[in-house]
Amino acid sequence: MFEVERIVGEWVAMWNSYDLSQIDKLFLTDENLTYFSSEREGAIRGIEAVREHHRGFGFVEGGKVSENKLWVEDLDTADFGSAVVVTGIWFFRRSTGQVQRGPVTFVYVKKGGEYRLAHLNFGNYR
Repeated sequence: MFEVERIVGEWVAMWNSYDLSQIDKLFLTDENLTYFSSEREGAIRGIEAVREHHRGFGFVEGGKVSENKLWVEDLDTADFGSAVVVTGIWFFRRSTGQVQRGPVTFVYVKKGGEYRLAHLNFGNYR
């Protein structure tokens, strides 16, 4: 059974702790992983590129304390058996108080008995 709040919550916790070591636990760890960031154009492909993208946001092994906070609301789930698509709205509050937000799509696939992120797509609302 796909537990959307727990599984998406693990990704949110990774972001809020800036913990690079969590990426291999949450994502596919091969070249099939794809990611569209709200911060840059084009697809990010493969686990190494996703790790580098997160390093660019300041992620470090073991994490760090940050005043920035990310959360996701309005989650909707479509379960296709071996894959689950979750949509929602992401919010990111910077330490300056500025809040960004936009649509997000998570695609999870079952691998080794666990759900792993296979694709993420982030957009921005103006």
